[in-house]
This record gives sequence, structure tokens and C-alpha cells, in this order.
Amino acid sequence: MKIILAQQNYHVGNFEANTKKILQGIKDAAAQGADLVVFSELCVCGYPPRDFLEFEDFIQQCYAAIDTIKAHTHNIAVLVGGPARNPQQEGKDLFNAAWFLYEGEVKQVIHKTLLPTYDVFDEYRYFEPAYAWNVVPFKGKKLAITICEDIWNLGDNPLYRICPMDQLIEQQPDVIINISASPFDYDAQQKRKEIIRANVLKYKIPLFYSCTVGSQTEVVFDGGSLIVDAQGNIVKEMPYFEEAMDGVVLEDLKAYDGTITSSDYTPITGLQPEYNIDRIYNALVLGIKDYFGKMGFTKAILGSSGGIDSAVTLALAVEALGKDNVRAVLMPSPYSTEHSVDDAVALSKKLHNPYDIIRINDIYEMFLQTLDPFFMGLPFNVAEENTQSRIRGNLLMALSNKFGYILLNTSNKSELSTGYGTLYGDMAGGLSVLGDVYKMQVYALARYINRNEEIIPVNIIEKAPSAELRPDQKDSDSLPDYAILDTLLYQYIERRQGPREIIAQGFDAALVARTLKMVNNNEYKRNQFCPIIRVSSKAFGVGRRVPIVGKYLS
Repeated sequence: MKIILAQQNYHVGNFEANTKKILQGIKDAAAQGADLVVFSELCVCGYPPRDFLEFEDFIQQCYAAIDTIKAHTHNIAVLVGGPARNPQQEGKDLFNAAWFLYEGEVKQVIHKTLLPTYDVFDEYRYFEPAYAWNVVPFKGKKLAITICEDIWNLGDNPLYRICPMDQLIEQQPDVIINISASPFDYDAQQKRKEIIRANVLKYKIPLFYSCTVGSQTEVVFDGGSLIVDAQGNIVKEMPYFEEAMDGVVLEDLKAYDGTITSSDYTPITGLQPEYNIDRIYNALVLGIKDYFGKMGFTKAILGSSGGIDSAVTLALAVEALGKDNVRAVLMPSPYSTEHSVDDAVALSKKLHNPYDIIRINDIYEMFLQTLDPFFMGLPFNVAEENTQSRIRGNLLMALSNKFGYILLNTSNKSELSTGYGTLYGDMAGGLSVLGDVYKMQVYALARYINRNEEIIPVNIIEKAPSAELRPDQKDSDSLPDYAILDTLLYQYIERRQGPREIIAQGFDAALVARTLKMVNNNEYKRNQFCPIIRVSSKAFGVGRRVPIVGKYLS
């Protein structure tokens, strides 16, 4: 029996495109002699569909898509993911299901048991968990079909009370098949491999793992589908961040001979800026590309300051969208240095993207004159600084409206964490490229972009970061050194360590108190922020839900 995995990029709610892609996958798999082609979780509607699942019309279109696909399964079996109605009166209306289609019929519908409700996942909001477990007989083999999270509980996960494979293994299946929509983070690849090999270690049968690829708003899926034999050897590892199709003959996989070993995965416990920086780069490029492509946008605009954040954002956007589709706007103020302007110009000339220079000195002076009677002679402070940033935001949005550009935000995670940004100014945008990337990781990205040749001018990388909103300003005037700050923030945000645990790691108590207060007090800013491309295990946005008005650590 030849099983082929189809790793595809879907579009939430785009039934026509998704179905067309699946049908092409069936055709290609059949041409390769497949007996069964396996697609990914909720592929007919795209993942995550979220509240679209509450629309009966949406569910009807899911069923119509499955009917269309079913008609193409006379000579090849097809496993697709889609919602299934719950016939019982009790419980939720839907299951997250895997549909086994063959000979023009629905042979079996397998329901997902373990419904993740943490971080970016909210499946228990929509789905009922499975209450029955049965293997699928096919061509003399018994298939243990599972859906994503179902293989992540090996009986020792306190989130769940049941292990689906423990139920299925009693029926002596020949293979585990898992359809998945597992989001990318820069530690995800090794985590997944460990979980998959741990399942093989426990159940001693091969495992086929089909994962989606592509980006849906802020969530990136990296693919990397796997076929693992009964000894834990990775037989096939499909490409990351691109569509692919591959498979093997089940009978050719090695049978269990008692020699299986588990991999040695150790979760990262501290921020490592260079860690999997190539994967972060690819995830961000795919995030930009799919956001624009699936939304029907073509052109981007951003403010180019001559600083590291805007430089990296510009380079990523040009890679994702093409040089002619990314417009950089330099908007020097009275406090901008000429070398920053020169650096920004040099970058755009290197990338060959269009750029403009709009000096805001006169606009800024008009603002100050208008506000002077109301500022009552008070000394220069953050109000005047933020006025410059908001002027820039207004100019960028005006150009966006006039020419149909989407504004890319350039703020990084260190700034967003601490509130080091201006609402309605440099926090404006339709998509945040670096909002889940700490400052030290931004530098690592710049070095990665320059790995073969100098794209980003060295001066941009080496100079001290500055907002240039007052004379001789440096980020270090307001924030701790980024190497220390980012390490501390990682412990609080990604690892959810409280102040006592962080101080016990050797951080200064006053610094910890000051930093955590900044993080918590600026939740109101982040709550108004645009979608952020997620690359870490805990990004701001849908995956991190903390109160705006809260007393904790304040």
C-alpha cells in the first residue's frame, strides 16, 4: 500500500481554491501510484476557521466541498480534514474530523479527541471531543487515524484525561496516520519530531504525519511533514515553508526489531538570538507573502529610518513581495542625523525598491506653533517626541490610502513589550513583521540577510539604536541594554516566570520590577496593535490574553 502525504497551503474560507488544490493533489498522487493520499487538518476550509464555524452556510460549504472531493475517489482513497456535524443532541454541534473517502463514498469519519484550548488554539470553543475510537480497515491494513493534538498526549499530559492511541492500539493497527495543522515557532520542529518518535517508541508501528504549510493572518504553518518507520527512523522529511508531496510503500518500512531509540530533545529555556534564525527568516517572509496574497493586496509601504528594525523589515518585504512592490518613505525630522538618511537611501538603492524623502521639519513646526498656547510653556518632553512619530504615521497612512498600499509596521517585540512606541505613530500598520522578534533577534536577522553579501549597510547594524526624536537620543536612555532586557522579557513572556523566579536567575530585583511593570502597564497599547506574524511560542495577540486593567505586579 503506497501512502502519499500532500503538504499544501490553504486559504481559510476559500472553498473553491482549497478544493481545486486538493483535487490536483489527488490527481498527482494517483499518477504516482498512491493507494491513499493524506491531506491536513481542516484542509477543506483552512485552519483556523474560528467563528466562521458558527455559520451554517460555512458548514454547508464544507460538506459541499467534501462531496466534490468524494467524487474523485473511485481509484484512490483520500483522507481530508473538515468539520463534521454532531448527530447527538448533547454537546457542541461540530466535531473536528478526518474524512476517509474511497470509491466515491464516505467510508468513515474520525473525530478529534484532544481539543487544544491554549495559546493560539481555541478548539473547545467550537468542537465536541470524540467519544469513540475505531481503526479504519483499508486494503488488508488497519489505519489508526488521528488528528494533530491526538498524538501529543502519551498518557502523561495533565491537560487531557485520555490518550486516543491507547484506545486505538488495542485494535492492533498497522500504522498511525496523523493529519495536522501545527503552527510554527522557532522551537517547534524538534518538539514535533520528539513527539512523533515518542509515539513510535510507545506503539512500535510506523507513523505518517501530514502538516499544512502557509500563513493565516498571524499564524504560520511550516510543513515539514514526516514519515517515520517502526524503529524511529525518519524515512521522509518534507520541505519547510513550501508545498510538497511525497510518500512511501507502507510494507517497505522497517518493522519493529526492539532497537528503537528516542531523540534527545531539550526545550530551550533562555533566549538564543541566533537559534533557528533561518527558519524565523523564512516564516516572516511567508507570513508577509501569504497575508498579502490571500487578502488580495499587492503593494506595501513602510517608514524607513535608517535604523535596524525598518531595514530588516524592508529587506524581508522585498524578498516576499518583490522590489517594485515595496515603497520606503524616509521622513527625517529636526533630530534625524544625516547618516541615518544616507543609510536608508543606501539600503533602498541596494534593494532597488522605490523610495521617497519627505522632510517633516515644517509640519512639525506648524504642530508646535498650533499647540504652543495649550502646552502652557511646559518643557519639551515625550509629547513633542511623539508628535514627530504621529506626523510620520499620518503621512504613511495618507500615501497608503491614496495608492492602495498596506503599511508594514516595523516595531520589534522588545519595544512592544515595554511600550517603547507611539500609539497612532510608529505603532500604526496593517501587519506587524517584527512584533514577535526581540531586538537581539532583529540583529541576528540582519546578519542572516547579509550572510552572502552586504544588503543592509554595516553602519545600520553597528550604530547604537535611537528613535532620533530629541537631541543625542539613544534607546539605552529609556531601556536597559537589549541583551539583558530581551533575556528578562523571554523569561516573563515565553516561559511565564514570575518575578521571584526571574530574580532567582540572577537578575537585579529593581530591574525586574521596573521591566515587568512596563510590560503590564502597556497592555492597552498592544491591544490596539495590528496583527503580528507569530514566530515564538508566546506572541502578543490572540495567543497571549492578559487583562488591560489588572493589578498583578503593577
